[in-house]
Amino acid sequence: MHHHVTVSTDPLADRYGRPARGTGPSGRPRLSTGARIAIGAALAAGVAGAAWFAWSDAQRNPVSFRDIGFSVESAEQVSVTFDVMMPPGTTAVCTITALDPSYAEVGSLDVEVGPGERDAIRVTAEVRTTQEATTGVVDHCSAGDRAGG
Repeated sequence: MHHHVTVSTDPLADRYGRPARGTGPSGRPRLSTGARIAIGAALAAGVAGAAWFAWSDAQRNPVSFRDIGFSVESAEQVSVTFDVMMPPGTTAVCTITALDPSYAEVGSLDVEVGPGERDAIRVTAEVRTTQEATTGVVDHCSAGDRAGG
């Protein structure tokens, strides 16, 4: 069996890979190796892109915190002590919540932390409560928006 090569004089057929006239149904295009590599590269780029977004999100919010403890001062107040870790010169806003025995929120407070010279700042926040709290925790901290203007 010998193969014969059809040389197309139609540049469009060359460029877009249209089957030459007279080709039967078996002339459907297969994915070339190059196309398969391109698809693989696109998938890899998608994964890298997701990782990049997670990383840049962490860069945008460079603040982390650690609960140290709390003490219930009275039925109207709980004090919460926590460390905030962030780059020196950063300002962060932390939301503290006071919870009752059934974990319902009985008080909440936004605390502005920093800027400080060190990369960790210990803060004790007094949270006013509507009824006696059994615990106080840091809900979340995020970098202050004012740094960027």
